[in-house]
Amino acid sequence: MYRTKTCGELRLADVGKQVTLAGWVQRVRKMGGMTFIDVRDRYGITQLVFDEASDKSLCEQANKLGREYCIQAEGIVSERQSKNSKIPTGDIELLVNKLITLSPSVTPPFTIEDNTDGGDELRMKYRYLDLRRNAVRKNLELRHRMTILIRNFLDNRQFIEVETPILIGSTPEGARDFVVPSRMNPGQFYALPQSPQTLKQLLMVAGFDRYFQIAKCFRDEDLRADRQPEFTQIDCEMSFVDQEDVIEIFEDMCRMLFREIKGVELPEKLRQMTWHEAMTKYGSDKPDVRFGMEFVELKDTFTGRGNFPVFEQAAYIGGICVPGCANYSRKQLDELTEFVKRPQVGAKGLVYIKYNADGSVKSSIDKFYNVEDLAAVKQAMGAKDGDLVLILSGDKPNKTRTQLCTLRLEMGDRLGLRNKDKFECLWIVDFPLFEWSDEEQRLMATHHPFTMPNVADIPLLDTHPERVRAKAYDFVCNGIEVGGGSLRIHDSNLQEKMFGILGFTQERAEAQFGFLMNAFKYGAPPHAGLAFGLDRFVAIMADLDSIRDCIAFPKNNSGRDVMLDAPSELAPQQLEELQIKVDLNQD
Repeated sequence: MYRTKTCGELRLADVGKQVTLAGWVQRVRKMGGMTFIDVRDRYGITQLVFDEASDKSLCEQANKLGREYCIQAEGIVSERQSKNSKIPTGDIELLVNKLITLSPSVTPPFTIEDNTDGGDELRMKYRYLDLRRNAVRKNLELRHRMTILIRNFLDNRQFIEVETPILIGSTPEGARDFVVPSRMNPGQFYALPQSPQTLKQLLMVAGFDRYFQIAKCFRDEDLRADRQPEFTQIDCEMSFVDQEDVIEIFEDMCRMLFREIKGVELPEKLRQMTWHEAMTKYGSDKPDVRFGMEFVELKDTFTGRGNFPVFEQAAYIGGICVPGCANYSRKQLDELTEFVKRPQVGAKGLVYIKYNADGSVKSSIDKFYNVEDLAAVKQAMGAKDGDLVLILSGDKPNKTRTQLCTLRLEMGDRLGLRNKDKFECLWIVDFPLFEWSDEEQRLMATHHPFTMPNVADIPLLDTHPERVRAKAYDFVCNGIEVGGGSLRIHDSNLQEKMFGILGFTQERAEAQFGFLMNAFKYGAPPHAGLAFGLDRFVAIMADLDSIRDCIAFPKNNSGRDVMLDAPSELAPQQLEELQIKVDLNQD
């Protein structure tokens, strides 16, 4: 055996025992004729002691070790004279009598410490070293624990774990597919699944009444902190259920996870908010409700008052009340104005009204509105003396609300209101079934083409499809969409109507979804599903700003794996076998 104990296991009860440890050298300290080495493995750190007076050659051997050498050490466990309360093994040390270098190491490119000196790109290139860091390893241990808890929870509720294919046919589901050429079928391609959507619906037709899968999914889309080209879903589907049945089960699952992982008790029943309310009050379908500053629409308040052309011509005017910030300086207000003008936000400007603590009012639109006008705004906003009101306007209401949402979140950050130790979870329901695409110049499915319309709205499919609500639901925590799902269409005629509204010809619908439509002819049960983003869920539980640190081998913001240097070019022979010609010339 290379080891009889781990580096995080030994305690005072082990004093006097002969043990063998194996791990990596964390640091070496030389003090006179003594050498102290911290050896580390996945479980912790133990201090090794080498005494020149006892064994000079062994001490010289230890002095040749460097950081990240992989070693084996045998010795007697002894109580430390100078204890270290910062580590669990800080009461003991190992008096080494035998040392073996299992594998030497070159000098690592960054320190293997929680507070490392390595930048993101360097750590991603040497990810196998980065994973040795305690902070990163703990995230993967948390991920493991969560998946075990989830599997046990679902197993106890009669869900069956079923693996679905990775190589499938391409279907339009909102993002671009990653495609894989088929050597045995020249000119044809597989797609990597954006989700197992149609496959899990087929499992419901097959009678697998409750399915789940910790599923790998792939989307070729622009990346950000909470998005990777390949990601993991907790993918679930159920038969003979309605919306509330699904919400109840997975609310229970989330309640269990927060209790077990964070020691937090969620309310017995989570709040449900309609999509319309979320957009109206927060400008987002994933609102952060840890703090207030709800939007107040001010178009009616300003109409007929003053002579400010920007407001007179705007289709939407909305404001937020920032409590206690009327003392903001001109510099701070200018910074906020520049913030909303950034391309990422896209507003043309910012209006402010300071309702000072002494009762006076100062505004960037003083010359357009009198004291009575601004008092009316104060009343509409529910502002108090000492508060600051920030206002945006624009021609497109939803676009302006999105800009105001970004400003609201910025103010929440500045005031420390987005506390990571506070968890506010809710369900967003009653999404629009369709949304207009300026790029496609047609209606698109808000979620996917298989989402069930609200039964009360089905007559509107023929007259005003844009007004139809979906039987869909998203689970949101602290302003992050963690999961979402919907009731599915199980009636072939209704599904065909959906395809028609989405602009599918009968031939195209048959080519892409004929297998599903045919399956529905054989007694398809009513069914519904939901998928949680495992990476996002772990990131929330680990207090991470990016999902990359809870994924073993993530991609960078350009979608590259800098460790494996992927994607890369194929050899000419491979391209020839696939009968593919690459032409990068731009006309």
